[in-house]
Amino acid sequence: MDRTNLPLAALVVLLPAALFLSDAPAWAQDLDETRAEIDRRIEQLMPDVVAWRRDIHEHPELSNREVRTADLVADHLRELGMGVRTDVAHTGVVGVLEGGLPGPVVALRADMDALPVTEMVDLPFASTERSTYNGQEVGVMHACGHDNHVAILMGTAEILAGLRDRLPGTVTFIFQPAEEGAPEGEEGGADLMILEGALADPSPEAIFGLHVWPDTLGRISYRPGGLMAAPDQLRIAVHGRQTHGAIPWGGVDPVVASAQIINALQAVVSRQTDLTEAPAVVSIGRIEGGIRHNIIPDSVVMVGTVRTLNPDQREAVHARIRQTAEKVAEASGAVADVSVTLGPPVTYNDPLLTERMAPTLRRAARDGRAALRNPQTVGEDFAYYQQEIPGLFFFLGITPEGENPDEAPRNHSPYFFADEGALSVGVRAMAHLAVDYLHGAGAGWAP
Repeated sequence: MDRTNLPLAALVVLLPAALFLSDAPAWAQDLDETRAEIDRRIEQLMPDVVAWRRDIHEHPELSNREVRTADLVADHLRELGMGVRTDVAHTGVVGVLEGGLPGPVVALRADMDALPVTEMVDLPFASTERSTYNGQEVGVMHACGHDNHVAILMGTAEILAGLRDRLPGTVTFIFQPAEEGAPEGEEGGADLMILEGALADPSPEAIFGLHVWPDTLGRISYRPGGLMAAPDQLRIAVHGRQTHGAIPWGGVDPVVASAQIINALQAVVSRQTDLTEAPAVVSIGRIEGGIRHNIIPDSVVMVGTVRTLNPDQREAVHARIRQTAEKVAEASGAVADVSVTLGPPVTYNDPLLTERMAPTLRRAARDGRAALRNPQTVGEDFAYYQQEIPGLFFFLGITPEGENPDEAPRNHSPYFFADEGALSVGVRAMAHLAVDYLHGAGAGWAP
């Protein structure tokens, strides 16, 4: 452009842009080239990612027992030249990739544990593993798809390690055990990872994670604010007075009182909670009481789950459950002891971080299939990281083409199936999130 004949006002307008371009660091100017290189390398790496996923799927391990998986991950990160810490929160692995240029620190996380589920999917790499869970022999399966998460993050690590000279900052790779919850009597999961230094030395200023989900293949879905619920465990013990089944008036029947409590609990959600603000769920999953058909027992125990999507709602629902159970039991002459064991908090996507990284997710999604989604009442202990630093968590669709995601087996089903066509989208999303963040998106710079 010939600026010699431009008016003074035009020169004033052009000056800041010219200064910005002249002062822009090299890594900002070649960002598009770096993105293109990521995509080229992903295509070449996909056979390895698929192989890792199949190997992990065939050899699943329960929470806090992910020894083989952790060894596979740690060996891979060491081969990539990273600093690696192992045995974090029992079997967790943390790898640190230092870029060739100074810059911020960002974290990427994958969970490694499987579930006590016997696989029913006909695959050449289906799990035949058996283990012991809470004293029972069980099948073991990656019924929640964490095998995909591990393989995706291993692939992301290899892609970024190959581009370390271009990275303006540091990437921390967190491979976490026990997202599904530690075995009884043990600690584990994201909160223990944090306690044992997963977010320290170096300290990330943001963290990203994903979860495979029955949805259109390759679609990325997300939302700012509450994405997934706080999943709490509910236990109600109803104490009556044992008597002969033929003479119920001779005692206090805790079975009938329990039935009345279960029915009354439904009103806590449907009539006492503002569902226009956020959804909530109260479900009783197990009830036990009595040993014989003609004996009204002394007590009944029921257990269930409570799901809420903001802290105030969580506290209010817990209080209403307690009041409802106690008063209904009292009306029957029984006594109800209510206890709630807190699970992870709400999985809360930092709104500003989500806004800044949304363009990255849209670019990464298959055929641009990125969309906002409604909140989900499942839970995720990724929320603990988000309590420490801003975080963004998103879903990755894995339903095969031509199938209805609404009819696909859900996570935790023995028939759960993840189409491997989503793996490249997962690697692309995680790699581009890290690179875009390090290149300034986290500081408000718009690529």
